Amino acid sequence: MATVTFRDETATGRPVAEWQVAGLPQRMTVRELIRLRVRDEVARYNARPSDRFNGLVRPDDAEAELNGYRLREPRHLDWERQAAIAERAFLSNGFFVLAGDRQVEDLDEVVDLTTDPGLVFIKLVALVGG
Repeated sequence: MATVTFRDETATGRPVAEWQVAGLPQRMTVRELIRLRVRDEVARYNARPSDRFNGLVRPDDAEAELNGYRLREPRHLDWERQAAIAERAFLSNGFFVLAGDRQVEDLDEVVDLTTDPGLVFIKLVALVGG
């Protein structure tokens, strides 16, 4: 079994958040890893709902804030809905993923977690007026 480290960074490489998930298969697709990450962060949020969600992608009807999203009111989030949003965001370059020292570009690409146990997620922010 493998342990993966999920780390969020800014486009300039500044770390924002980091956590580990243990007991994983040695090889997983990028799609599976994104879904795992989203399921984990939504489960943590749903255990203690608030008006702020710090996750990979914006929930429906939430406003983007620095390093997170503000919901109009605390509510239960559906991890599968969030995972679908995350997959679409990956495909439209809303964020990219680094496995080890390489960028993964396909949801079906397999990552060997024994050689690349660290995944870096970098959200891209649209430029204003550009």
